[in-house]
Amino acid sequence: MASQPNRPLRLVVGLGNPGREYAGTRHNAGFWWVERAARAERASLQAEGRFHGLLGKSPAGVFYLLPQTFMNASGRAVGAVARFYRIEPDEILVVHDELDLSPGTAKIKLGGGHGGHNGLKDIAAVLGTPDFWRLRIGIGHPGHRDAVSAWVLNPPRADEYGLIEQAMDHGLRAFPLMLKGAFSAAMLELHTQAK
Repeated sequence: MASQPNRPLRLVVGLGNPGREYAGTRHNAGFWWVERAARAERASLQAEGRFHGLLGKSPAGVFYLLPQTFMNASGRAVGAVARFYRIEPDEILVVHDELDLSPGTAKIKLGGGHGGHNGLKDIAAVLGTPDFWRLRIGIGHPGHRDAVSAWVLNPPRADEYGLIEQAMDHGLRAFPLMLKGAFSAAMLELHTQAK
């Protein structure tokens, strides 16, 4: 994968749940990151009913999307935008919370399984492939499977939030490389910052 040139990004998607009661929860880390990235790239997010989400376009022509369908139906919004603008799966970056990474960690990967993340699962089902880029923002694991739902739907502790913010900053610094499709360089940048 590293030796092949990758296509520049055309769609950046943040995963989360709409509504004030979910805004500060761990599951909304993808929303937090994409809101910042869209601001940095001067893409104003507006409600778009036909795309089931908040959508903005940067002067560089990249779309930023926050699905408003709730996590389990994220694919509905992603699929609508991808079909309308003829965006291929490997031109999409999905930013999401990751239980398997500790707070303070962010990692990039192409494809793979959904690891029980219902947003990723739905997007892969709608696109017909898991081969889209992911930026995984670590939120840590509560330690037991039965505690996961309550964990992701509650806000992080103050110390965790500081670490999540740090990981998001690292991801934003590597983002210009991702936009160009320079994912190997972006991975290296993220890995170096995390040390």
